[in-house]
This record gives sequence, C-alpha cells and structure tokens, in this order.
Amino acid sequence: MGLFNKKTTIYSPAKGFVKSIERVNDQMFAAKALGDGFAVEPAAELIVSPIEGTVVSVFPTKHAISLKNKQGLEVLLHIGIDTVELDGAGFTIKVSEGDQVTEETALAEVDFSLLASKGKETDVMVIFTNLEKKTVVFDEGQVVAGQAIGTIK
Repeated sequence: MGLFNKKTTIYSPAKGFVKSIERVNDQMFAAKALGDGFAVEPAAELIVSPIEGTVVSVFPTKHAISLKNKQGLEVLLHIGIDTVELDGAGFTIKVSEGDQVTEETALAEVDFSLLASKGKETDVMVIFTNLEKKTVVFDEGQVVAGQAIGTIK
C-alpha cells in the first residue's frame, strides 16, 4: 500500500487569497526548498487545518504546526515570514500534539495586525514536505477558511 493511494483533498487554512508558493516573498519557500505547496494572503485571524489528519508538532514559537494524514502526507503550516523572531507574540494555538483535525478544526488565531506592525509579512504557507512524485493541484483566488481548494495528484 503506497503513499497517497487515496485522493487527498486540500483546504484553505484561512480566509483570503490563495496563491502559488512561488509568489511568496521568501526565497526558501518560493524555491520550494522545503517542498511544494501554496500560500494564503489572510483576511481573518482564524487558521484551520489544510488536511484531515493528526497534529505532529507545534513549534515552541507558535508560528508553525506540522500535520500528517492517514496516508502519510506530511504538511508544514507556516504562519508569516520571519515570524519565528516574534517568539510566539501574536499567536494563540488551539491544538496540541496528537490531536485529530479536519478542515473545520481551528489550529490557531493570529493577530495579523501585530505581525504587520512588527514588519512581518503575513502569508500563511502550506508546504507538503514529502510529495515524492505527486503534485499539488489548486486554484488561485478568494477563499474562506476550510474551503476545498485542490488535491494531491
């Protein structure tokens, strides 16, 4: 039984505008150094899960959460650019390691106005870190949190 034998639906983690990861203003993410994915320019503070799965870890600085689904797909949800420097300021985490999540599960609330006031870009990146030969297929445009936006093929 191989990785991703079942179709994997991906969801927007936030209300806002979905765009290609290549359009993020951070070379590491834009070059797909950590993996392929997409980003959302957020228009609301609520962050939900981009997949159905399990919380693997919550970074101590609260700016990133890693997830994994039943098929073994690994996802890094990274909130903002260079937000590790804020040491958790502006982030309220709603989940813990081991929690089961769906596209309706609140992972975090983020004070994006605080991030912006500290000079941090607010893009929410969803990076699939172990795609192998699979690709992320999604539509760019306006979305709401939890909206199905694409699949892993």
